[in-house]
Amino acid sequence: MTEPTKTTVHVLRHGEVYNPTKILYGRLPDFHLSELGHQMAKAAAEVLSGRDITHVVSSPLERAQETAAPFAAEFKLDIATDVRLIESANYFEGKKVSVGDGAFSNPRHWWVLRDPITPSWGEAYLVIAQRMFAAVQAARVAAEGHEAVCVSHQLPVWTLRRYVEGKRLWHDPRRRECGLASLTSFRFEGSKVVGIDYSEPAAHLVAMSATAKTAKGA
Repeated sequence: MTEPTKTTVHVLRHGEVYNPTKILYGRLPDFHLSELGHQMAKAAAEVLSGRDITHVVSSPLERAQETAAPFAAEFKLDIATDVRLIESANYFEGKKVSVGDGAFSNPRHWWVLRDPITPSWGEAYLVIAQRMFAAVQAARVAAEGHEAVCVSHQLPVWTLRRYVEGKRLWHDPRRRECGLASLTSFRFEGSKVVGIDYSEPAAHLVAMSATAKTAKGA
């Protein structure tokens, strides 16, 4: 019997974003990596530099494309784009959501917060999970027998991981294990996930980041 092909898909959260107004930027255009964010992307690419990466694919948003750039340069690959890796849709996009001084404190928004399980304020967790898993499977096929890098965003990456692990999708955002420029790596045998690894190659830079403390947009 032929052994199933082993493939690894590394799902990378983008680096720190320049966001001086501290809004939840979501899918808004023209939000780019900060100088520190570019360093984070390079640090992640350096960690994988000796790996067998044959496919790099990214969310269409600028911050993700910029995070993918060092990988494309390192492995001499073009950056493919998959809209299924995009940030989740969110009612609060473009607003400040800091506790005590943001949109959450305005009573006219409270109705939107009525259902934390679907959730009521944005794209359904199940929809996020399914589109992300489809994107990762497509990357697996593109890199079959080798390794791929998919650049996405915090909530989609964390939702994908919980989905694959068979956990409930609604969760406490403060407990996400998905730091800036972190790698959540899915090991496949054939089309089946047989293991998940997590690492933070830019942890030393994240420690310097104000974004890591306030987690705007992701």
